[in-house]
Amino acid sequence: MNTISDLSFFAILVKAGSLAALARELGVTPPAVTKRLANIEQRLGVRLLNRTTRSMSVTHEGEIYLADGTRILAEIEALERTVSNSRAIPKGLLRINASFGFGRKHIGPAVSAFSKRYPEVEVQLQLSDRPLNLADQAFDIGIRIGEMPDARIIARKIASNRRLLCAAPAYLIQHAAPPSPRDLQKHACIVLRENDAAYGSWHLSKGKRHETVKVRGTLSTNDGETALEWALAGHGILMRSEWDVAPYIRSGRLRQVLDDWTLPSSDIFAVYPERLNLSAKVTAFVDFLAQRFKSHLAQSRDSENSW
Repeated sequence: MNTISDLSFFAILVKAGSLAALARELGVTPPAVTKRLANIEQRLGVRLLNRTTRSMSVTHEGEIYLADGTRILAEIEALERTVSNSRAIPKGLLRINASFGFGRKHIGPAVSAFSKRYPEVEVQLQLSDRPLNLADQAFDIGIRIGEMPDARIIARKIASNRRLLCAAPAYLIQHAAPPSPRDLQKHACIVLRENDAAYGSWHLSKGKRHETVKVRGTLSTNDGETALEWALAGHGILMRSEWDVAPYIRSGRLRQVLDDWTLPSSDIFAVYPERLNLSAKVTAFVDFLAQRFKSHLAQSRDSENSW
């Protein structure tokens, strides 16, 4: 008996919920399904299912066989997809969702370059102030920044990115830079509300030390570009992604504050709702982004290869 087909058979059986249901799905008799399961259990030397005339449950050994078997089947399908996609031509409609700031600055130009390489792909890029549900709105790919809250989506990291605290030199001349996170409460902070995280709560870490500071200021917005302009104008301290503020820090228009402390992860991912049966256009675009941002993928705090 083929081991791979046995894995697939068992996975389908558990999903069907009963021997009779699987028999109907496969168009065979229930005794044929029962015999196939018995042969697998005999070959393995363990019972995979506890079954009665009315119900069945997966044994501990069956759970292991199912979990590892599902992973193996996924890896085999991914391998075959890689081989077949190597000859596939990306074409058709590709729908992408990204945030306004990163989308305008980096994904838009990436789409332009991608379109020239793959002219048979029609790209629709929709920018939004917060992530959209990929499955509900039929997006093929989403570009996400920060930790992934949904374990059901597949995420591929395409770039490393830090959150930084910074302020204009003019502001820091009038207000001495805070020596510790708690001192942020004495400063005018520009609060940016981009998601459902606690409003105005900044989380900082140094080794085993962790500080959560509730900051405040006279200016707040849900638009990153506006917040950056306020920081450049000297209105206060801003927490912003490195991809956005790095050029201004290099030029001296902004200076880092509390640079020996770290803020929550803000890495950049390409996400898609399912692993199997990815089309050539999705695979091509994700690979294209990974190559485009390769220099940013593993940079350290001291890397000269900044955004």
